Amino acid sequence: MPSLTLRLLLRRFALLLGVYFLLRLGFYILNQTTFREASGTEVAWAFWHGFRFDIAGLLLLNLPFVALSFVPNYGRLWQRTLRGIYLIINSLGFALNVIDTEYFKFIGRRTSNELTTIGTDVQRQSGQLLGHYWYLLIPFVLLLVVVGWVYPMPQPTTLELNREKEAFQPRARRYTQLAIEVIAVTLAAVLGIRGGLQLKPLRTGHAFVQQPAVLGHLTLNSTFTFIKSLGYQTVEHKQYFASETALRAALNVRPLPPAPAGKPPLRDNVVILLLESFASEYTGIENGGQGYTPFFDSLATKGLFFREHYANGRRSIEALPAVLAGLPSLMDGPFITSNFQTDELHGLGEILARQGYSTAMYHGAQNGTMGFNTFAGMAGMQRYFGLNEYPRGAKSPDYDGHWGIFDEPYLQYFSRQLSQQREPFFTTLFTLSSHEPFTVPEQYAKRFPAGQLPIHPTIGYTDHALQAFFKAASRQPWYRHTLFILLADHTSQTIRPGYQNALGNYKTPLLLFHPGRALPAADVHRITQQSDVPATVLNFLGLPGDKEMLPFGYSVFDSGATGRAFFLSGGSYFLVHQDFVTELTADDNIRLYPYRTHYIPATPLPTPDPQKVQQYGAELRACVQFFVNGLADNRLYK
Repeated sequence: MPSLTLRLLLRRFALLLGVYFLLRLGFYILNQTTFREASGTEVAWAFWHGFRFDIAGLLLLNLPFVALSFVPNYGRLWQRTLRGIYLIINSLGFALNVIDTEYFKFIGRRTSNELTTIGTDVQRQSGQLLGHYWYLLIPFVLLLVVVGWVYPMPQPTTLELNREKEAFQPRARRYTQLAIEVIAVTLAAVLGIRGGLQLKPLRTGHAFVQQPAVLGHLTLNSTFTFIKSLGYQTVEHKQYFASETALRAALNVRPLPPAPAGKPPLRDNVVILLLESFASEYTGIENGGQGYTPFFDSLATKGLFFREHYANGRRSIEALPAVLAGLPSLMDGPFITSNFQTDELHGLGEILARQGYSTAMYHGAQNGTMGFNTFAGMAGMQRYFGLNEYPRGAKSPDYDGHWGIFDEPYLQYFSRQLSQQREPFFTTLFTLSSHEPFTVPEQYAKRFPAGQLPIHPTIGYTDHALQAFFKAASRQPWYRHTLFILLADHTSQTIRPGYQNALGNYKTPLLLFHPGRALPAADVHRITQQSDVPATVLNFLGLPGDKEMLPFGYSVFDSGATGRAFFLSGGSYFLVHQDFVTELTADDNIRLYPYRTHYIPATPLPTPDPQKVQQYGAELRACVQFFVNGLADNRLYK
């Protein structure tokens, strides 16, 4: 039978779970308009999922109380001291959640560590804040009083029985039981804080996997988001422009070209194939036929192949926000694991789902890898398929033993899955075989050119897998009314000198292919980037999206735009145009480099054109300010 200590601890923790349920209910009632698109069932599921975050947040907050609870002392003074510690610690959580019922209306997300960065401002404005929001003290004080009143205290009769029981119990047995319970509680606490046995610990972004994704704010609690955000480096607001008008003028925003009058939107399917490490350096079409991608090269001659395309980041985790939401990677840490993952974000999945599309994402690696499943939900993808959903999962003979399912069988599986998906569909697949440790199936051990780098044979294998996929897909009824977009997440190992520079590190291919429809005219030599994909898809389909489109990317079919690309490297921001590459250094200097495909020199121009320095410098600063301040203030779409 559990000891009195453990029974009391469980009852006290259950009390907190009940309080957090009431706090979530109050949050929902006072912010109901935010969740108006959700059905009653979806709201109920959000509450149910919220218990997972409540357990994690409460354990993180109450670790000192849990430890002190095992002090073997049932005296009234010690138990009252424990109650005081309990109330003091949890008053912080109560306050955060009560404040967020109103604060959420201003920032559009649960509180994170911004409270630690604006502490002096809060102190300075405390009188005014109390004057405006005095009524929040009522539920806060009421909660403390009620919790202090119903806090489980050991009854005198219970204590007397417990003393009599211990008197007849050997000391060694009591200590053994105590040790077992401490170990059990420790293991349970670790499991609760991690949120389960999944690959990655629980993060705020996991709340947004459900649909509609906005319910993630309801699932979360402010205690969890605040504690999880501690230790993250905050971003410093940028103030390059004195007014919003000047900022907007310098942004060089390109709204989506309007659809022809009277022409209904297309209902074509859209499939994005995001190819792991499939850098331009490995293709033959970009290197005079000397490459490892014969099928991709042949497919490129049948579609629109953009020769001046660049990734927005150097990591796989940075590719999805760019490709699915038009958000380049302009901060040191990835968006998916940042404090800003709960910001307002409108992905292609969400936009197309409103148009009746079924949406899904596929990645043959372990579910939870790099937070892809989390971000897929945030971008509005209705379903996520990972290793867990693949037949037999890691026990499948198609498992590579390290990372996930080999590309060829996974792409065949993907083709079959598409045939079962309701049309029109929007689907994204992320390959994985061309990733360390660079393995290929045994039957292909000597099939592909060894090349000079370990990655080269795996690029050949992925190219072969693509060929088999398109062969299988071409026999399906959905094939001829599907737009395929092929691009890479980032570059990888390099050996060609022309690519070994600040710009070549981001040079990747972009191919648009439609087997049943002539694509609109486009300049294949314009600058393109991953963040152009959302605008391109909506423009091709003839759908509006200006309110949900971020200003960083352009449609490749927009004849009025010469194109551009952004990336962050070595602490500097870069903006790529057809004539120059502009650098904004960490100390706020503007440098200009002459542009050449996948190459810029190591040193900037000694005497750059002052007009270009002014024009491109203002554009780059505007985009950086919009990005940084927009994330920090959750105002990317304001």
